[in-house]
Amino acid sequence: MSVYSELYEFNELLLLNLKFGREDIKKISQGFTYIGDIIDGKNVLKGSDGEFLLNYIKNLGQTDALSQIDYLTERKVYIKKYKDESFADYKKYSSLYVKIFFMLGVLVAVLLA
Repeated sequence: MSVYSELYEFNELLLLNLKFGREDIKKISQGFTYIGDIIDGKNVLKGSDGEFLLNYIKNLGQTDALSQIDYLTERKVYIKKYKDESFADYKKYSSLYVKIFFMLGVLVAVLLA
């Protein structure tokens, strides 16, 4: 969840940078935890999510600014979808873990009584 959340914010900053400024990608990525690792080519996620991230980074800076704006705007939709899906999974599994630990606590209390 946090990787896609950061990627969404990074994408927004890149769009603003292409429209109004010309900062280096490394400088923009300094405030993020995972983005620097992704730019360096490290696999932060596995499977199709990792391929999506690598393709995203690989296509940055390959064309002119107007084409990059179009590309980043298109990717924004996909990143938002992945971010929302991962947030839903996070909420589902985090509540599941709370319930499991609560049940384990009740079981331990019953066994000790």
